[in-house]
Amino acid sequence: MALKSTIFKAELSITDMDRDYYATHQLTIAQHPSETDERMMVRIVAFALYANENLQFTKGLSAEDEPDLWQKNLRDEIDVWIDLGQPDEKRIRKACSRGQQAIIVSYGGGSDIWWKKTQDKLSRFDNLTVINLATPEVEALGQAVERTMQIQCTIQQGQLWLSIGEQSIEVNPIYWRKAH
Repeated sequence: MALKSTIFKAELSITDMDRDYYATHQLTIAQHPSETDERMMVRIVAFALYANENLQFTKGLSAEDEPDLWQKNLRDEIDVWIDLGQPDEKRIRKACSRGQQAIIVSYGGGSDIWWKKTQDKLSRFDNLTVINLATPEVEALGQAVERTMQIQCTIQQGQLWLSIGEQSIEVNPIYWRKAH
C-alpha cells in the first residue's frame, strides 16, 4: 500500500520590503512521504521569496514534469518555474525553456560541488537564477516544523527573518547566479 502525503497548514504573513509586497497567504502543503521537513520548509522559503497571488505549489516530487512551485499567467503559460535541490542540466534546460523565469533553490550537502560542476553549462540561460541556502539555516527550519504553523516572514536587503512559533530563524540566501 502506498504511503500518503502528510498535510500541513501554514499562515504565511510576508513583509517584503525589497519588493514592496505585503500579504498573508493561507497555505496547504502536501509533504510527499519521501520529502524531509527541511525540504518542505525550503519550499516555503522559496514561496516567500517569490510570493505572488498566482504562485502555487505543484505536485512536486509526485510529478516529474512539474517544478516544485510555479506561477502561471491567464494564458496558462509559466511565468516563474521554481525547482529545489540540485537538478541536472537537462532539467534546468527544460525549466529555462518552459518558464519566463527559472529559479533553482539549492540546499544541503554537496551543493557547492554540484554548482562548481554545473555552472559553466548554464551560462547561456539568461532567465536563470540560482540561490543557495546554508545547511545550518535549513536544519533550523526543519526543526521548527509543526502541522499547523503561523509564520511571520520579513524580507529586507535579501535577508529573511522567519518567526515560527517560539523560534526565530534568519535565512541568508546566497545568489550564485541572477537572471539578466
